[in-house]
Amino acid sequence: MKKFPLISVLLIVLLAACSPAAKQEEVKAPKVEGTEVSYTLDTLTMKGYLANDVNATGKRPGMLVVHEWWGHNDYARKRADMLAELGYVALAVDMYGNGKQANHPQDAMKFTSEVFASLDGAKARFEAALNTLKQNPNVDPTKIGAIGYCFGGSVVLSMANAGYDLDAVAAFHSGIQLPIWPEQGAVKGNILVCNGANDPMIMEADVANFKNKLDSAGASYTYISYPDAVHGFTSPTADENGKKFGLPLAYNAAADSASWAELRGLLERSFK
Repeated sequence: MKKFPLISVLLIVLLAACSPAAKQEEVKAPKVEGTEVSYTLDTLTMKGYLANDVNATGKRPGMLVVHEWWGHNDYARKRADMLAELGYVALAVDMYGNGKQANHPQDAMKFTSEVFASLDGAKARFEAALNTLKQNPNVDPTKIGAIGYCFGGSVVLSMANAGYDLDAVAAFHSGIQLPIWPEQGAVKGNILVCNGANDPMIMEADVANFKNKLDSAGASYTYISYPDAVHGFTSPTADENGKKFGLPLAYNAAADSASWAELRGLLERSFK
């Protein structure tokens, strides 16, 4: 058998290791960039925020984030950033229009009432955001989900009930006395509702009615009540707003963490 000098063997090994076949593509850490985006509906301009991992490649599932009754703010954008870190393209939507925000609960109630005063109008605002997300070049338009907080939870649940093609829908400290209930087979994807067990805004009768309506429609859903959690439990500013306006709001770190973990599981199952 022919013998090769040791230096020749080492050279062959080095060349093999450096060959294209042996190289592995470098995995880059997420680098999330947020961009303000405007989209229109008739004469109304909505001011949203798109979060994307610029180090990711290929088309990814898209996620809509619908704000609390305070309006499109930094909290909604933070959640969009968190979704982008997980590998999704996320659009924090503006359901009120013109980036309008409420500084007082009375204003918030007025704004939410204006949205739901016309169900067709509410759907149109949601569709405008949905179409904007689907048109993004980084988004796979066949894989779309939506999450919402408080008022936003009611919005995404109602849109799922209305039959929009959403693979995953999650609502946090959400109202469940909804303006739209599903017909048989209307809900296309998986639903997650995360509410506080001690939320005085959520009545046991409302929970029973919600479950009955979704069961009757054959929807796939999970409803979780977190012990000791009240309204606004995912928002770090809940305590401040609760004291300021005399509302039953409080942040709950354990429930916040647990509900986000539930969301991650939902998205992983839904976007296999």
